[in-house]
Amino acid sequence: MRNSPSKHGSAGGHSRTFTDTIWSPFVKSGLGISPNRSYALVSLLILLIVGAFISTRLLLDTTVLLEKKAATTTTTKTQTQTITPKYPRPTTVITQSPKPEFTLHCSANETTASCPSNKYPTTTSFEDDDTNHPPTATCPDYFRWIHDDLRPWSRTGITREALERAKKTATFRLAIVGGKIYVEKFQDAFQTRDVFTIWGFLQLLRKYPGKIPDLELMFDCVDWPVVRASEFAGANAPSPPPLFRYCGNEETLDIVFPDWSFWGWAEVNIKPWESLLKELREGNERTKWINREPYAYWKGNPMVAETRQDLMKCNVSEEHEWNARLYAQDWIKESKEGYKQSDLASQCHHRYKIYIEGSAWSVSEKYILACDSVTLLVKPHYYDFFTRGLLPAHHYWPVREHDKCRSIKFAVDWGNSHIQKAQDIGKAASDFIQQDLKMDYVYDYMYHLLTEYSKLLQFKPEIPRNAVEICSETMACLRNGNERKFMTESLVKQPADSGPCAMPPPYDPATYYEVVKRKQSTNMRILQWEMKYWSKQNQTGS
Repeated sequence: MRNSPSKHGSAGGHSRTFTDTIWSPFVKSGLGISPNRSYALVSLLILLIVGAFISTRLLLDTTVLLEKKAATTTTTKTQTQTITPKYPRPTTVITQSPKPEFTLHCSANETTASCPSNKYPTTTSFEDDDTNHPPTATCPDYFRWIHDDLRPWSRTGITREALERAKKTATFRLAIVGGKIYVEKFQDAFQTRDVFTIWGFLQLLRKYPGKIPDLELMFDCVDWPVVRASEFAGANAPSPPPLFRYCGNEETLDIVFPDWSFWGWAEVNIKPWESLLKELREGNERTKWINREPYAYWKGNPMVAETRQDLMKCNVSEEHEWNARLYAQDWIKESKEGYKQSDLASQCHHRYKIYIEGSAWSVSEKYILACDSVTLLVKPHYYDFFTRGLLPAHHYWPVREHDKCRSIKFAVDWGNSHIQKAQDIGKAASDFIQQDLKMDYVYDYMYHLLTEYSKLLQFKPEIPRNAVEICSETMACLRNGNERKFMTESLVKQPADSGPCAMPPPYDPATYYEVVKRKQSTNMRILQWEMKYWSKQNQTGS
């Protein structure tokens, strides 16, 4: 009856039947072993199997393994601590002393100022071919235009006679001799343009002491370029006078240089570029593009140019909605009210911002491009040192000069119906300004331009007879108000640790053609979109 189900339930019966079935051959083996001893032997074997099964489960249990590992780690740590030497090796902490800063040395009696001697390093910690201090990066692509701007003198070089011809319209002559700056002034500049331009030269020498070669140059602080290329064309034509200024165009040969406002525009309370760039970035974070007013914004002085007066006709009115919000800037009123309404970092509250030239190029372009807004660029006639690196439909949206209102309305409607693409254009422009136009690159552009310019000089630079030595102290210590404030704020306080960025090569003809072709084809494609848009509007009567 051994194989019959147990009366205590099916589970126990199945277990019992399974055991009996396995071990019954041994019990009934006829080996002469008594039943009691047989059951004792069977019980022993069962205990061994159960023990082996439990041990296997414990070995496979991750909790047990983790506990075992933790116990082993603890034991190892204890052993490690036990065998640690009595006098461990002392830990050497390497600390780098902060670099010294060199501030202005103004006397207590600030009625006179002189250039202090031995107050600022005359050399840097790197050499031009120093492998331990290589260039931090390759310069942005717009540096390539340096080669193009200096090409008129690539064969003949620059003679003293050619330099003296540039004196005709120059504001000042600047000479760098032995690491010092000497200035001969010819005429007054508008506001403090010449002052802060010269200040920029001084800060370049503080950033790269001993690295700027000797040179002489002429600088014109007036907006519009004057060295006409047509007057120096032909085999027998004289070489053009080398004249530095803030902008150029396709018909002139003026050498383009960073404008004074990078070190501050005192008269209108525009801060130096390095601190303003940070404020513009923070302003962008305060108001995201998608949450901005869906219109095109412009604020400036419309009286300086007819094209700006024409722009004001595009303002919103009872008759028309051109998607533009335009405001005339009254600088006299602003100065009396403390410039509360002209804070550039607080003007990034529209999805689109308009850039339009004044009497020539305008310093406002870099502030507009930095806003994360889509820059609506009314067709320009001038360029400055960095704008030749901008591309339509990537950094800005082109606007027709002679049909501004319709062109602006189309641009805004297109952007508001292509949200992501519009945001990408605004972001590409602000990234360009924040990354490729940071103050380090402004100085590097000056460095490379002046270095390449000096190589063309066919004479030994000298201190001009009527020039005076200029240094940071003679310029800043005797000033007050915004002039003193902005000079102190933009002062370079220590030499650079490494050399400037690596100068890119000039454009080869094929690459140059591709750049020009890309700009032209993009402009044409946008014009076609605009024409199609207005054709549809006319058909629907909207």
